Amino acid sequence: MQTYKLTAFSPDGEKLIDEAFQAENDQHAKELGSNLLSEKDLQEVTHRCTSPRGKLILFHR
Repeated sequence: MQTYKLTAFSPDGEKLIDEAFQAENDQHAKELGSNLLSEKDLQEVTHRCTSPRGKLILFHR
Protein backbone atom coordinates (compact mmCIF):
# COMPACT_ATOMS: atom_id res chain seq x y z
CA MET A 1 0.00 0.00 0.00
CA GLN A 2 1.09 3.52 -0.79
CA THR A 3 -0.04 6.88 0.61
CA TYR A 4 -1.77 9.28 -1.78
CA LYS A 5 -2.79 12.88 -1.08
CA LEU A 6 -6.14 14.43 -2.07
CA THR A 7 -6.65 18.20 -1.91
CA ALA A 8 -9.63 20.32 -3.02
CA PHE A 9 -9.95 24.11 -3.05
CA SER A 10 -12.78 26.64 -3.06
CA PRO A 11 -12.77 29.33 -5.79
CA ASP A 12 -11.07 31.76 -3.37
CA GLY A 13 -8.24 29.28 -2.67
CA GLU A 14 -9.38 27.93 0.71
CA LYS A 15 -8.60 24.24 1.26
CA LEU A 16 -11.84 22.29 1.48
CA ILE A 17 -10.23 18.89 1.91
CA ASP A 18 -6.63 17.85 2.54
CA GLU A 19 -6.53 14.12 3.18
CA ALA A 20 -4.06 11.29 2.82
CA PHE A 21 -5.27 7.79 2.06
CA GLN A 22 -3.84 4.36 1.26
CA ALA A 23 -4.20 2.63 -2.11
CA GLU A 24 -2.64 -0.37 -3.84
CA ASN A 25 -1.76 1.50 -7.06
CA ASP A 26 -2.51 4.63 -9.07
CA GLN A 27 -5.72 3.28 -10.59
CA HIS A 28 -7.07 2.27 -7.18
CA ALA A 29 -6.10 5.71 -5.82
CA LYS A 30 -7.97 7.40 -8.67
CA GLU A 31 -11.12 5.43 -7.82
CA LEU A 32 -10.82 6.10 -4.07
CA GLY A 33 -10.09 9.79 -4.63
CA SER A 34 -13.09 10.15 -6.93
CA ASN A 35 -15.29 8.43 -4.35
CA LEU A 36 -14.09 10.74 -1.56
CA LEU A 37 -14.82 13.79 -3.70
CA SER A 38 -18.30 12.48 -4.55
CA GLU A 39 -19.10 11.74 -0.89
CA LYS A 40 -18.22 15.33 0.04
CA ASP A 41 -19.85 16.81 -3.11
CA LEU A 42 -16.53 18.32 -4.23
CA GLN A 43 -16.16 16.79 -7.69
CA GLU A 44 -16.76 20.15 -9.46
CA VAL A 45 -14.31 22.29 -7.45
CA THR A 46 -10.59 22.50 -8.18
CA HIS A 47 -8.93 19.35 -6.86
CA ARG A 48 -5.89 17.14 -7.25
CA CYS A 49 -4.68 13.77 -6.11
CA THR A 50 -0.97 12.98 -6.11
CA SER A 51 1.00 9.78 -5.73
CA PRO A 52 3.88 9.31 -3.27
CA ARG A 53 6.22 10.00 -6.22
CA GLY A 54 4.47 13.30 -7.02
CA LYS A 55 2.55 11.99 -10.04
CA LEU A 56 -0.76 13.73 -10.68
CA ILE A 57 -3.47 11.04 -10.51
CA LEU A 58 -6.60 13.26 -10.54
CA PHE A 59 -6.94 16.91 -11.48
CA HIS A 60 -9.86 19.23 -12.09
CA ARG A 61 -9.66 22.99 -12.53
